[in-house]
Amino acid sequence: MSTSHARAADTVELPHPDPLDRAVRLLAPLPDPGPYSGEERPLVEQALERARAQRTALLDVHAGALYDRLTGGRTRRPRLDALVAAADAAAPGLVPSPAQLRAERATPVAERLGYDVDLGVFLRGLLRCPPAGDHLLDSMLRPTDRALGLLDGFRATGAVRLETTLLERHAGVARITMCAPDRLNAEDEQQVDDMETAVDLALLDEQCEIGLIRGGEMTHPRYAGRRVFSAGINLKRLHAGEISLVGFLLRRELGYLRKLLLGLRTDEPSWRYPLTDMPWVAAVDGFAIGGGMQLLLAVDHVLAASDAYLSLPAAQEGIVPGAADFRLPPVTGPRLARQIILGGRRVHAADPEARTLVDEVVDPAGLDEAVELALVRLRDPAVTANRRMVNLALEPADGFRAYMAEFAVQQALRIHAADVLGKAGRFAARPPG
Repeated sequence: MSTSHARAADTVELPHPDPLDRAVRLLAPLPDPGPYSGEERPLVEQALERARAQRTALLDVHAGALYDRLTGGRTRRPRLDALVAAADAAAPGLVPSPAQLRAERATPVAERLGYDVDLGVFLRGLLRCPPAGDHLLDSMLRPTDRALGLLDGFRATGAVRLETTLLERHAGVARITMCAPDRLNAEDEQQVDDMETAVDLALLDEQCEIGLIRGGEMTHPRYAGRRVFSAGINLKRLHAGEISLVGFLLRRELGYLRKLLLGLRTDEPSWRYPLTDMPWVAAVDGFAIGGGMQLLLAVDHVLAASDAYLSLPAAQEGIVPGAADFRLPPVTGPRLARQIILGGRRVHAADPEARTLVDEVVDPAGLDEAVELALVRLRDPAVTANRRMVNLALEPADGFRAYMAEFAVQQALRIHAADVLGKAGRFAARPPG
């Protein structure tokens, strides 16, 4: 064979690198966890800035191809944590490795590099891509493996006691009681897991026709023996670096809160409606702070004791209040929403402004009876069909996807900000009141 023919044959046989693989190989490695001190820290942070810009540019071009690779052409439906693990295996260096994530968790909070931000960059890239983002959002509406494992037992007994949540079925009503009594139902990753499990079970059980969410009685010294709805995010856990982007902040929004609003995606959707859903009622005793108030924006009917109040102090704590920035302005109007979100305005149930947030204000002594009457009213068959249409009109999927894409990065940046660590420590030291 002549030299020219040999070169031609070699040219034909050369593999053509996949554009995604080629782009991943060009990524600068993420710095390993610290601690870094002195002049090292600014240099490492500059390297992180360059790496995050580089990964953002890669995902702007290749997010669809990457997601198809991770999901077998969208034939698999991994949840957020599995998606991150799959990305590390399929495109090493694109996201922090499991070893890097473990090492960071062992690093003092103030010395961490904030790998949650890098996970936020990755998930923002996927959510910005409509085919990938829509598939991911839809996948997060599927029931969890934990709920599927508990389903037969719940169907048989009508009750499941989880660590922070109690689910009971009585006469067709799925009653979810938040019961973390020593911390005023302040949410951490365990409570998010328990709440999603309870919501899944309620929606999967054919005997449940309507759901109720309420806080249980507290053992906290200041509120002992009294029901409390929720004190919001667990600031002690936030201060300790135990609130993660994937395990709490995104899972909560894309998981149980959105399931309350839209319903479950199951393996056997009905031609009548693709999701399994039902109406939800919430009853507020004491207060619904932060995440507690966010939960109210995802249900159909809210009752509150006349001495209760609602607030979103996230800006004062230094973080973003979940999807409340997306859902609250259409409910209250933009001006009041800004006062609540940016200024930390507390809305008392008896205030005129509360009429946009609370459907019924009831004397505390009459709240139990009012809850039962509301459950009867909202079991009308027409309610389910109409709530579907209202929720589709109020929360277009494209708008929510775009919001959550940016939320993934902005919230990750905030939970690792120095001012948040200081604020969380101060807020955690004093109970609501």
